[in-house]
Amino acid sequence: MGIGAADLGTGTWTALTQVAADALEVDPDRIALRIGDTAPPNATVAGGSTGLASWSAAVLAAADAFRREHGTAPADGVEAIGEAAENPAEKQFAMHSYGAQFAQVRVQEETGEIRLDRMLGVFSVGRIINPRTARSQLLGGMTMGVGMAPHEKGELDPRFGHVVNHDLADYHVPVNADIRSLEAYWLDEEDPQAGPLGARGIGEIGIVGAAAAIANAVHHATGVRVRDLPVFGSDLLAR
Repeated sequence: MGIGAADLGTGTWTALTQVAADALEVDPDRIALRIGDTAPPNATVAGGSTGLASWSAAVLAAADAFRREHGTAPADGVEAIGEAAENPAEKQFAMHSYGAQFAQVRVQEETGEIRLDRMLGVFSVGRIINPRTARSQLLGGMTMGVGMAPHEKGELDPRFGHVVNHDLADYHVPVNADIRSLEAYWLDEEDPQAGPLGARGIGEIGIVGAAAAIANAVHHATGVRVRDLPVFGSDLLAR
């Protein structure tokens, strides 16, 4: 099975192998997946929450074409090509994932230092192909959102517009000690309008609510409403 997709650490190797094995009704160890190569047919970009849901539609189409053309006892070396069909429901329904996130923070009274104690996210993302990789995706997104709120800030040189803190020595990102208790859950569902797999995007949905949840928790703790990111202790003390 070959498709010009890429795995950025999101579990694509595992999930696409599962999809192909299920479609062909064979064990996963009989699937030899080829990705990360421009030789197989083109795939959509590995971003924008378009990866697995789009690629899987093409894999399902190819598996269906293979069975129709070669049956259940194919000869060695035979091939079939499939292409994801246009989804007419896209013009009638919203295909976006959504979720709710909650954060509990502590704010040091004298310094304004913000520490995240715990965060909970519950998401609607359609069908889950692999619970383990899906959970990792959501927790990874939530961690990125934690970085967006009280940690990360790009500093620009006003003369030239260059980013001056362009490495991990100067650009502050969250580390293990900053990520304490994260919990991610999803609704057990399939979206019948979102293509043949019933799955929607899962890549970025963990990010977008995390920073807002932290900013709201800081406001609840201090009474100070900061409307810019990141939220630093200096922002709280200045008000």
